[in-house]
Amino acid sequence: MLVIAGLGNPGGKYAGNRHNIGFMAVDAIHRRHSFSPWSRKFKAEISEGEISGEKVLLIKPQTYMNLSGESVGEAMRFYKLQPADLVAIYDELDLPAGKARLKTGGGHGGHNGIKSLDAHCGKEYRRLRLGIGHPGVKELVQHHVLGDFAKADQAWLEPLLDALADNADMLVRKEDSQLMNKLALALGGKAEEERPKPEKKPAAKSHIHQARNHTQPKLPATGPMAEMLKKMFGSKGD
Repeated sequence: MLVIAGLGNPGGKYAGNRHNIGFMAVDAIHRRHSFSPWSRKFKAEISEGEISGEKVLLIKPQTYMNLSGESVGEAMRFYKLQPADLVAIYDELDLPAGKARLKTGGGHGGHNGIKSLDAHCGKEYRRLRLGIGHPGVKELVQHHVLGDFAKADQAWLEPLLDALADNADMLVRKEDSQLMNKLALALGGKAEEERPKPEKKPAAKSHIHQARNHTQPKLPATGPMAEMLKKMFGSKGD
């Protein structure tokens, strides 16, 4: 079984917050695939289903963001799962809006929900970070994170969530790079393999190496010039 945990804060007050993009992501997956109705268990809203032949548990902790690990950890222990069986989806201030990154393990980057998951679930789980952009100054961070997405944000938010839901099978099969390409393409970007790579400059050769490989001009073997050179330098047999 794979657990896909979307992080956020419960209640209508927070539903549209940038901090709740994890909830929005699992909601999109829930709508697109065959999952059971949401129910309450593990201090969370949960739903069971199947994607790409594997059982999947969607979970939205209702403990508030800072205690997310209490809920997810309880579910992991109940099903006797390991960190490798968990994917956490959450907001990332340090990524431009609409950008996504997926990796296994790493630091919490100051995200309290991830701090809690690390404490209760271990650290070697997959982390899908969805960029919400940075307001530019530290003093505005809390207002930005706990503020609702603006209407203009829907231009990238809806395509991002739709692409994630459409390609959730890649998430389940751990086709991480392919999934990142799909999300990038959905937002008008380029897939990794399509991005121009910097041209490699030929390795610099030392002056000695260049001198060794430099083609020497051929000297005439016969004629007046040859006779003159023999008189000046002598023959090789001398």
